[in-house]
Amino acid sequence: MTPAPPRPGFDPRLSGLSVSQREQLHAAARAIRDGQLDAADRLLDALQRLAPRHAEVLRMQGIAATRRGRIDDAVTILRKALALAPNDALVLNDLASALAQRGDMHDALVIWRQACVAAPDYPMAWFNLGRNLQQLGDSEEALRALEQATALAPDLLPAHILAGDALVHLGRFDEAAVHYRAALARHGACGDAWRGLANIKTQSLGDEDISALSSFVQHPGVADSDRIAMGFALGKALEDRDRHPEAFAALAAANARMRQLAPWHAPTFTAHVARVLDASQHLPAPLDATLGREVIFIVGLPRSGSTLFEQILAAHPQVEGASELDDLEAVIAEESNRHQQPLLAWMPAASADDWQRLGRRYLERTARWRTQRPRHTDKLPENWLYAGLLGAMLPGAHIVDARRDALEAGWSCFKQQFYRLPHFACDLGDIGTYTRDYQRAMATWQVEQPQRVRIQRYEALLDDPEREIRDLLAFCGLPFDPACLDYHRAMRSVRTPSASQVRQPLRRDTARAERYGALLDPLRQALAGN
Repeated sequence: MTPAPPRPGFDPRLSGLSVSQREQLHAAARAIRDGQLDAADRLLDALQRLAPRHAEVLRMQGIAATRRGRIDDAVTILRKALALAPNDALVLNDLASALAQRGDMHDALVIWRQACVAAPDYPMAWFNLGRNLQQLGDSEEALRALEQATALAPDLLPAHILAGDALVHLGRFDEAAVHYRAALARHGACGDAWRGLANIKTQSLGDEDISALSSFVQHPGVADSDRIAMGFALGKALEDRDRHPEAFAALAAANARMRQLAPWHAPTFTAHVARVLDASQHLPAPLDATLGREVIFIVGLPRSGSTLFEQILAAHPQVEGASELDDLEAVIAEESNRHQQPLLAWMPAASADDWQRLGRRYLERTARWRTQRPRHTDKLPENWLYAGLLGAMLPGAHIVDARRDALEAGWSCFKQQFYRLPHFACDLGDIGTYTRDYQRAMATWQVEQPQRVRIQRYEALLDDPEREIRDLLAFCGLPFDPACLDYHRAMRSVRTPSASQVRQPLRRDTARAERYGALLDPLRQALAGN
């Protein structure tokens, strides 16, 4: 018998469910959307008893389990749904999301690619594939997926933003601006789009942009996240026009809103730094002094030239520029979870074997960055806090401490929106205190272990680029390569706010702080310890 054609508006995914069961499933979906997970579970449990082998019921149960953080359960349930509906792009997409949350990123990417093949017109599969590839640093493939998502769903703002970001990372700034502008055409107060445009530092926002931003940041209906991002963009645009008091006011307002969300407590952090520094001076001698020789850590204050120094090193044929990795923090967090204690509680009892195990774990996590070249950079600035313990964990690693004039670096931090909160950069006084904490810690290790730590000054690079580059390469145990002198020609993805700047030759006109005069006195005083 030929089945009757589906009724208009009927979703074939719900085939096999009665009208009341379909209504029950819709009610469960609404409950999940609204965060009413207990109600959703009751509805889905009842449905599952009536339709135990229905893929869509199982998919909803998997989504609910994911929302509850029961990721292993979610994966199990969604795999059952997939067995019933092997080419269902929604099931594939949700399973990949659960796998990614569990940390099985390789499997997640495989499943997202399957979803894109199964339903090439389903934009969310393309978006999720692109978003996660972008997070892993594969900007080329990420861009292809994200542009497919924007073609299928032109109103999907996050796809435009991430496509713009991928293009910035690849150095294709005009194309990036097109995507950011496409987002703004759909939502004029899209903070992420304004953030993207402002971070293309080789291009200035126009007078119409300044007018729009000035209006949007005052509009009562704008979300705080958008208002903050637009405040930073407005500050950048006004600075480019030499309207320094107005720029300062816009940036101060944006930072004040950030600080209200999560205040930074400088005395607590200073005390933590002192304890880490003390504990790091009582570590066991490493079992293998060469462990970690593959790694070059670049640390320091943000906005101090770390991306530039990484770009120079990544121009070398032996070095892969991996940008800001969270692997060191993740390895320390894994060990803390294993002990059910924070770092400072288990650190004094850790043996040389323990530190070697942790070092090997870091190398295991970062191995993908060394598939094409034998060494890689890790330029997460705040890793300076762990410079001491790296002497036991990865004693063969080199640590480059990126230094820039403290006033310029501090002011540049204040102008940059950071997404990890609380953050020291939201207050000029906190910036000064943080800078002194960092400098005190790094001075200790540079004096005690100069073979491991090099202070690399930005201003020295400006004064004599070739000498500084030769010395930097020699410190890292790398032979000189002339490609490092033409670092701005290196074709690689640069995933930091300095992506546009490091694709240009060295510039000597980047100093801005002195133009603000007494407005920056709180920062000057904090840097001096007053």
